[in-house]
Parts: sequence; C-alpha cells; structure tokens
Amino acid sequence: MTSPRVAGFLFDMDGVLYRGNRPLPGARAMLNALQHRGIPFALVTNNTTRTPRQYVRHLASLGMRVPVSRIITSSMITAEHLRKTLKPGARVLVIGELALRRTVARAGFVVAWENVAAVVVGLDRRLTYRKLTRATEALVRGAAFIAANPDPLLPTAHGIIPGAGAAVEALAYATGRRPLVMGKPGTRLLRRAMANLGLRAAETAMVGDQLTTDIAAGRAVGAFTVLVEGGVGSVRPAPRKAPTPDLKVRDLRELWRWAAGRG
Repeated sequence: MTSPRVAGFLFDMDGVLYRGNRPLPGARAMLNALQHRGIPFALVTNNTTRTPRQYVRHLASLGMRVPVSRIITSSMITAEHLRKTLKPGARVLVIGELALRRTVARAGFVVAWENVAAVVVGLDRRLTYRKLTRATEALVRGAAFIAANPDPLLPTAHGIIPGAGAAVEALAYATGRRPLVMGKPGTRLLRRAMANLGLRAAETAMVGDQLTTDIAAGRAVGAFTVLVEGGVGSVRPAPRKAPTPDLKVRDLRELWRWAAGRG
C-alpha cells in the first residue's frame, strides 16, 4: 500500500505504548495529540491478563489517559464468541489469569476443569503441567479449542518471556488440533475496533511490534501496517512467510512525525 490516507489508528499496547511499567518514547505525546485533534484510535491487545478498566488504570499510571471505550481485548472477543456458540451456563476450562477467568464467568459460563465444552487459552504466568494435562484431556474428548492469545512472546520491563502462544502450541502439538484464534493475527479484534470507530480498513493504520500477529492481522483486514522496531520482532527471527509492513518506525515519535507531515 502506498500513499495511504490514514484517518485513524489501532495500537497494540505491550511493546508499542509501554514495556512493563515503562512508557515507550512518543507514546504519551502521540495519544495526547490524537485526542486533541479528534483523530479516532483504539488500543487492541491480545494480552488477557487485564480487563479494560485495569488497562485504563495502568495506562493512567504511565501518564496516558484513555477512555475505557477505546480499549478492546481478545478476552472480550472470546467472551462474545462463547456466547454465540455455547449454551448459557456451559462449563469452560480456562488457562489464563484472573482477568480472563472473570471475563468468561461474567459472560455466563462456569469456569471448571472437568466436563467442559470448551478450552480457552490465554497468558498464564503460573502455568503448570497439571493445567496442560487437564486441557489436553478435554481437547482429546472433543472440547472446542479457543486461543484468546496466540502471541509467542511477551515484552516486559525485565525482558522477553514466553507468551500465551507457547501454551497454545503445546496443546496443539499434543492433540493434533488447531485452535480458533480470537486475537491477532485473527481479524475479529481489528474488525470490532474499526466498527466501533466507524473506520474503513483502507483508512486505518494498525501499529504493532510483532510481524506474525499485529502486522499479519492488519494485512488480513486490508489496513495500512506499521511495525515499531525494537519490540518482540527484534529478538525473534521472522518466519519465511512473515508479512511485510507498509512502514517501519523506531518508536511513536517517528510515527507521529510521519503522520503529522501527511496532515
């Protein structure tokens, strides 16, 4: 895509706006500028460890004030899918942390370890072999396999750690099954965000730090794609068929200069 008319932005958060408890260069200034100018944007994340309101508080602690309506998580998309495909009160096995378990429970389902209709996998920093065993047993018996978050790695203030995708791939390898992906590189998250903002894909920029999730999702919906270098993509070799971003920037300071120069 060349010479796009970018009318709005979708931002990944981890590795783009912040790393752990440290805001990244240009993030506060760019979000402030977009809000001041009335340019639509949303924050779209695969990370299932916080609810949207918890993200609002985390961002505020870093000097970024964003309304909760601008935040869309893969947990939200997962809950919507479960409501469409399972009966109310169905039992769901969740590999994930409190925010994901609560989101599933509040959607009307029973979070359980046995006799489940679906297995949902998000980031779980207390993952155990026992949890993987329970999930494997459920999948072998035919439970639906849903990946809320397929990210292979997660950038933190202390370095890179295995992402939820590591657990997803362990279960896929063990069972010979592939999951239905709710987050990026699936398109549900981005399509929901664009619908909320009233944007068409051709006028939307997807900004992320991972080729195989952020950039792949942006390309899949037909958005202009921006890779922020120095994140996960800088430590993990790109697959042979990795998508190519339309633009590469060092950080959001460079992206804002690019965007402001076009306006």
